[in-house]
Parts: sequence; C-alpha cells; structure tokens
Amino acid sequence: MNIDEVKERAFAMPVCNPAYPRPPYRFYNREYIVIKYRTDPDALREVVPEPLEIVEPVVNYEFIRMPDSTGFGDYTETGQVIPVRFNGVAGGFVHSMYLDDDAPIAGGREIWGFPKKLAKPSIAHESDVIVGKLHYGSALCALGSMGYKHVILDHEPVLAAMQQPNFMLKVVPHVDCTPRICELVRYYLEDIELKGAWSGPAALDLYPHALADVARLPVREVISATHFIADLTLGLGEVVHDYLADQQQA
Repeated sequence: MNIDEVKERAFAMPVCNPAYPRPPYRFYNREYIVIKYRTDPDALREVVPEPLEIVEPVVNYEFIRMPDSTGFGDYTETGQVIPVRFNGVAGGFVHSMYLDDDAPIAGGREIWGFPKKLAKPSIAHESDVIVGKLHYGSALCALGSMGYKHVILDHEPVLAAMQQPNFMLKVVPHVDCTPRICELVRYYLEDIELKGAWSGPAALDLYPHALADVARLPVREVISATHFIADLTLGLGEVVHDYLADQQQA
C-alpha cells in the first residue's frame, strides 16, 4: 500500500480486513425493553461527565434485541442510559453496554465511543412475561422482567424520546497510554419507523460484579417500563466537547 491507499482504507481496523463494514447501519424489528428506575444521586454524579447535567436520579435500563441489522448481523445488547441535559436540551448519556457480537463492539467503540463490552445478554418471551438477563461468564449481573403488552401506548411520546440526542464519552489512548482522544460525542437515531409500543408492570435486580458493574447504579425503585419495536438507522456522531482542546492549544 502506498500512503494514499493507507489513508483511503483507514476507516476501521484491521486495515486489510476490517472488523465491520462502512456505515450506515440499518436495524429492522429492533426490540427494546426499557425499565426506568430511581437510583442514588451520588452514584450518578460519579459517572456522568461535565458538561452534561443530571436531570433527576433516574436510569433507563435497556434490554435490546437486534435480530436483523446491516453489517452487524443478529445480536442482543443491554445496558444503562442516564437522562441528562446538554445546553438545556434533554438527551441520554450512554453509561454501559454489554453485547454478544464482535462487529458492533469494535464498530461502536471505534466510531462513536460506545462503552461496549463482551458479555451474554438475553431476551426471552416466556408466556405472559418478557425476561431480560445479563450474564458475564457464568455470573448473573442483571435480571429484568416485564408483563407482556399490558397497555398499548401512544406512539408520539415514545417516538419523541427516541429522537432525543444521545451522548458518549469517547476515549482513545495514545501509544504511551496518555489520552489521544477524549471527547463528548452526540448522535441521533434516524429514519425511525415505530411499529408498536406497550407498557406493563416490571421488576429489575442488579448484582455486583467486578467487570460488569451495572449495580454501581443501584435500583431503589422501579418507576415504569416500556416495550417497543422499531426499524431505524444509527446516525453517525459529532463531537460536542473536546476535553483535550485546552491542552492542545497550550
């Protein structure tokens, strides 16, 4: 490869055999189970970076089933999203993500800065209940359950929530392990086709684990639960705050 060829191919690693294809990525029949719960304010303050502002001591615990996605295939994901504000606009800070597919782990981390780790999440429809689990190895780290389609929801509030911005803290180390990139990234879901949305009773338990520390944001009270299915495109991100900018200018 000459220098121009290297630069042309440099959208992913390994350069000669990328771990994922070029975006965009379209998801079909993406299924969410989102359990909203109250947690400790001090715990939130330890993990939400400035300049994001915490709205209230609340976390959305998400189980997501992706049966059909371009480039990334068929996989399941789970994690925590924290309601925040940025410059007065409501959105969500993606705090943790655990999934069972290498391509979206590599692509999500390298492109956007999603905090993705390899684990074993699952979603099962068991008669009149939906059960979501997160295992890290043999250890159970999260267990959520929700009554199956108890109440049909109006699409507009669900769609409005999906259209809010989401934020991640993207960190890429230098070869000497100092930060080369340290940025607050914003992205949106695009071309959303919401196919159905429901609510129902729910329960959520989080268990302490050394490497899958979802219990760092403990469950104090389950507030609500939403189950919805949609087609959507994962939009590319933009940098809204560069934590190293002052250092680079010095």
